[in-house]
Amino acid sequence: MAYCPRFLLRSGRRLPLLGFAVASLIGPGPLTSPVLAEIDTVGGKGAQVYCFMRSNGNNHEVSWTAAYALIKRQSASMFKTSPEHAAVMITEAVVQNPGTFPDCGRYLGDLYTRRVEPLPNGTSTSTTTTPAPAGGSAGTTGMTRSERYN
Repeated sequence: MAYCPRFLLRSGRRLPLLGFAVASLIGPGPLTSPVLAEIDTVGGKGAQVYCFMRSNGNNHEVSWTAAYALIKRQSASMFKTSPEHAAVMITEAVVQNPGTFPDCGRYLGDLYTRRVEPLPNGTSTSTTTTPAPAGGSAGTTGMTRSERYN
């Protein structure tokens, strides 16, 4: 029997070539399919929470709070994930796998609409956020740091 020279066992023995060939034909298996791999990302998990809550009747604020909290807690980064980046992560997950998140596309626009607190005189407005200009710094958008991360 031929042996594969690249694959050594801990005992120093080589794996038979036939075993390696069979393992490569079987493939990665159902647990690592592209769809499940996308859900296993932080953005995919956030999208799953956001879309599930919205499709079950929750409003944007409640669904967004839950999804954003999950994204912030499960991100491996040293830095805090901004709300804008989290919205993009959710959008990417939904757009890349529309079959996994059916009917969620209609809720994605709410991720980019900022809800404005009522003004002291009792009036309130709703504005749409605009992305930062390409190549520009965050300081050129006119937003303060607290506004950017709220």
